[in-house]
Amino acid sequence: MKLTKERKEQIIAEFGGTAANTGAAEVQVAIFTERINYLTSHVQTHKKDHHTRRGLINLVNKRRKLLDYIRRNDQKKYQELLQRLELRK
Repeated sequence: MKLTKERKEQIIAEFGGTAANTGAAEVQVAIFTERINYLTSHVQTHKKDHHTRRGLINLVNKRRKLLDYIRRNDQKKYQELLQRLELRK
């Protein structure tokens, strides 16, 4: 399912606390994770869609950089975020 406006607002409220807190690193990581999950299923279905594959790789790299930033600044928040997003099982 594509990321709709309602789903994006729900993610912002869940990870940012308020609807206006869209720039928080946790919120951005959560939105990137949602998009990555969608694009992963899309790329598995459409194996020759290399443009989407490239976009997916770019999103994964952006998420990795933000996760590194969160880990450097607040280890506890980093562990909590990984657990909530079910990353690194």
